[in-house]
Amino acid sequence: MIPLKDENPTEIVPYVTIGLIVVNVLIFFFVGPAIGAKIKLLVMYHGRLVLLKGSQALAYVYGFIPYELFQGKELTPQYHVPVLVTLFACMFLHGGLLHLGGNMLYLWIFGNNVEDELGHVPFIIFYILCGLVASLAHAVLTPSSRIPMIGASGAISGVLGAYAIRFPWARIKTLIFLFFFITVVDIPALFFLGFWFLFQFMSGTAALGSGVSSGVAWFAHVGGFVAGMVFFRFFPKRKRGVRISYRID
Repeated sequence: MIPLKDENPTEIVPYVTIGLIVVNVLIFFFVGPAIGAKIKLLVMYHGRLVLLKGSQALAYVYGFIPYELFQGKELTPQYHVPVLVTLFACMFLHGGLLHLGGNMLYLWIFGNNVEDELGHVPFIIFYILCGLVASLAHAVLTPSSRIPMIGASGAISGVLGAYAIRFPWARIKTLIFLFFFITVVDIPALFFLGFWFLFQFMSGTAALGSGVSSGVAWFAHVGGFVAGMVFFRFFPKRKRGVRISYRID
């Protein structure tokens, strides 16, 4: 299922949501490649040394690695970036165009309404807190992982959790693929996001059970979503204008 838009108008211009999308896009296309071009790393991968350059090297230096947090050791000491910095930096790095595009689509559809509820400054604080909790949830369940985690998915999962709490019956226009049949249907946010959460949880549980890395930090998504549901209840809400509807006969 791919969300296309929601039927949920906002009162304010979502400057923070737009800004986050712009920053992520700029980092992916310009800042990231410029920094990555200057990094070359030799890392141990499946028992052999591999030379990494460009975006892969960038991920190892600025991505969040659970092993570094729990062992207190940097895997790339020649490019000294404290693990606390990577907790923030990883939220703005993406592994490919589909990864970036999918995350930004979800952020645009669901982020503007959550920002409308919280206000600009509280929303960015909320977004970062959800991202931090998401990374820590992934780290707690995979404490020995030396694979860097990157992407805005954890923070955006928090936005989805808040949306599910505040707008459970908002209609989400969704593109659905059923084998060779493709259609667009309106689905209540509660069902759309509930299915999304269940898929993340089941996929994460299966990955943990198999002991093989799937390449996706499923429990970062789960942790971010739950954090969003909890944090949203405690954040003060923006004072909204009174909406008056009327009909001319």
